[in-house]
Amino acid sequence: MFPDRSSLRQRLDKATDHLETPVAVVDLAAFDDNTARLTTRAGGKPLRVASKSVRCRALLERVLSRPGWHGVMAYTLPEAIWLVRSGVTDDVLVAYPTVDRAALTELAADEELAAAITLMVDDPSHLDLIDRVVPPAGRPALRLCVDLDAAWRPAGALYIGVRRSPIHSAAQAGELARAIAARDGFRLTGVMCYEAHIAGVGDAPPGRPVWGRAVRLMQRRAMPELMERRAAAVRAVREHADLDFVNGGGTGSVAATSADPAVTEVTAGSGLYGPTLFDGYRDWRPTPAAFFAMSVVRRPAPRIATVLGGGWVASGTGEKSRLPTPWLPEGLSFKADEGAGEVQTPLVGAAADQLGPGDRVWFRHAKAGELCEHVNELQLVDGESAAPALTYRGEGRAFLG
Repeated sequence: MFPDRSSLRQRLDKATDHLETPVAVVDLAAFDDNTARLTTRAGGKPLRVASKSVRCRALLERVLSRPGWHGVMAYTLPEAIWLVRSGVTDDVLVAYPTVDRAALTELAADEELAAAITLMVDDPSHLDLIDRVVPPAGRPALRLCVDLDAAWRPAGALYIGVRRSPIHSAAQAGELARAIAARDGFRLTGVMCYEAHIAGVGDAPPGRPVWGRAVRLMQRRAMPELMERRAAAVRAVREHADLDFVNGGGTGSVAATSADPAVTEVTAGSGLYGPTLFDGYRDWRPTPAAFFAMSVVRRPAPRIATVLGGGWVASGTGEKSRLPTPWLPEGLSFKADEGAGEVQTPLVGAAADQLGPGDRVWFRHAKAGELCEHVNELQLVDGESAAPALTYRGEGRAFLG
């Protein structure tokens, strides 16, 4: 759902006119609308916010204050500890296994942290590592979640999905659960199964209709297989543990994942900001809420306007889809032989002739939270005014940097 671009540009320019570029903003009206729409799509099941897609404590707190949202899915254990200690939440699921010895030591030394944070595991070697850092006798029982591989394996070696956990079958999940139950110092409390090939792959990519049909066909066949296998895996795990939750999904699959009876909660995050990768979804598209602006610094030729900076490229496959998108004013694109540059970015198109030094070009990032790794503050725009909110980076918390 795209708002009128001309009025949006005027509003963002007015709200941030007193600030120098680069400047990053989150439009609170769009952000709150996305928050509510995701809740509706969840159909009554609680939503866990993915902090990787937000990376701003003020906005995490804003989401968690809304009905239907509870808990955080963090991406590192040090981040999880920080979020609990700073009062953002008392319920954090760490989405990836950790080998951070200092953070594990801090977790094991604090019963409040141990009760609030759940660690991700997919192999007994993770248990061995934790025991080497802090032996079971010297810690409270640590909460664990089994990461179940969601990928679709339709035939032979064909593998469709991301390479995450080695735990794919119900038998493997049950075996790992049995191993955890036999160890002191652990309590198995959850299962996570992230269907990246459904939640994270757009089924209507602009300009690629054939690919879109292929994606839709794959997803129609993959989801029933996953639901059956996930249910069997959860049953196998429950033979050895009383589970508090079964987590699944992402922004692109909130409705579909919520419909799975085996799932008790769904994760979402990117849909709050509405980055460009989600423009390629047929079923639901968030309202763009996060933008960044660069200033025009020169006009090297007619129909070309050059901004200072602009190369804020998203992680992933390195395809064109990972580039930021010039959004405001409408009608700008990158020069094919230069793209988005670290120091300067020439933009072409009829709209370039209306721009001069000092004018702003507003971009949308391809991903959500990665925008926050470039700025210390997000400007939270409410109407035609803006107020700053520190990003993780602005608070000196570059957890993966």
